[in-house]
Amino acid sequence: MKESVSVLKGIGLTMYEAEAYVTMTSLISSTATEIAEKSGIPRSKIYNVLKGLSKKNFIEIEDGRPQTYHVKSPVEVLSREKDRISTEIDDTITRLTNVYENGMSQVQAPIWRIYGVEKIISQEVEIINRARTSINMRIGFLFEGEGEALVKAFKNRPSLKVNILASPTCYINGYEVNIINMFKDEEINIQKADIPFVKVLISDSKEMMHTYTKFSEDKRNVLPETAIGIWNKYEDVARNYDERFMNQLKKMKKKGKKKS
Repeated sequence: MKESVSVLKGIGLTMYEAEAYVTMTSLISSTATEIAEKSGIPRSKIYNVLKGLSKKNFIEIEDGRPQTYHVKSPVEVLSREKDRISTEIDDTITRLTNVYENGMSQVQAPIWRIYGVEKIISQEVEIINRARTSINMRIGFLFEGEGEALVKAFKNRPSLKVNILASPTCYINGYEVNIINMFKDEEINIQKADIPFVKVLISDSKEMMHTYTKFSEDKRNVLPETAIGIWNKYEDVARNYDERFMNQLKKMKKKGKKKS
């Protein structure tokens, strides 16, 4: 019961309203007196509580002496509330993202250092989610869980044009990982390339992120505690890197056609 009450409070019911609704799901139809007794809600408050539940469309009130209160199906009520909250969250994301991006554009020196693998991966995914037309990447290595997170982000944005230049393989926790196969998808243009131990993500020629890390002595495994991301929103810099990326990609495609 406590878990259900907590969830109902989270979607906007008061403590008493949540307790009354949970109690009514077992009573189905009952009087205010019965609901107060079963739920432990004071009788002096039960009528206002039930009136509140009725206004929020969680129950129906049948006139009579005494009045009868009928609970609405949890599937009906909670599905409705889930849709409402989802819509409100989507609208809030849109509004706050516009505010955030406008604020970012006002920052005079838009370069940030990001420390830690989880934060770096999270920032990469955020950049992908924010991109409007294209993502270009150079991948010389991957952190644990990073490849899966990037693939998932790309799948959630099927309209993006994604180009990747990547080393054939890298090592994660001592195991060899095929980077090309990991990103192989109809919607992703991935080309094998000689990429040094660095990673670059460029979005819409407007923002980019370099990621660096130290490696073990045998140059196989990354040392995640040394990871650092440099997030850059200087458009001139991002555009310059993007142009160089596309020139390299075009040259590689020409070479591939000549060989075939």
